[in-house]
Amino acid sequence: MRIGIIGPTGAGKTLLSQKLAAYYHAKLIEQAIEKNEYLPHFYKDKETFALLSQTAFYGSLFLSSILNKDVKDLVADETIFGNLTYTEILRLCGIMTATEAALTFSVSEDHMRRLPSFDLHIVLVRSEEELLEIVRKTKRPYEKDQDEYFEFVFGAYYDTAKRIFKNYNIPESKILWLPVHDLNDPEEIKSIIAKIDAITLNPSR
Repeated sequence: MRIGIIGPTGAGKTLLSQKLAAYYHAKLIEQAIEKNEYLPHFYKDKETFALLSQTAFYGSLFLSSILNKDVKDLVADETIFGNLTYTEILRLCGIMTATEAALTFSVSEDHMRRLPSFDLHIVLVRSEEELLEIVRKTKRPYEKDQDEYFEFVFGAYYDTAKRIFKNYNIPESKILWLPVHDLNDPEEIKSIIAKIDAITLNPSR
């Protein structure tokens, strides 16, 4: 089973992917956020570094996807769909130009044809207030004092993700919109696994 997880910053993608990979004995694919050398510069000068930062993330995601295209069981803590969601949000708020966003989408449309599909897309859902509180406690210094930016991102994320999935013809039956609260709670993880199994074991639902 191939599972791809997306969600806004602070939603818990890495933690959930680690737990699901362990439970399903699947290969874990983690996005190397700290290796994106453009990201700290992006938070200082978003217009200049938006395309570079997104391209760095995109390149890393595509590489990990193509290198693991033959892996039957994996869990990815970010996918190209998540990257494209952020690209569209950056366009909506005027940080990325229409030309920059169009370039990213054009490249992705070609790349998508070369990659296997996910059996299930999981979108982690949290309230804007909860996400802001999580980000304010972040250990990444460059994400501090970015409330105005994150408020826009969190407010636009879920509607934008829905449009991205629709644009790429991802069936709703393959998308799990998953409200989460405490991913360190064994009972919550048990409930999540039950929801996943209900979808993947009954694909005709």
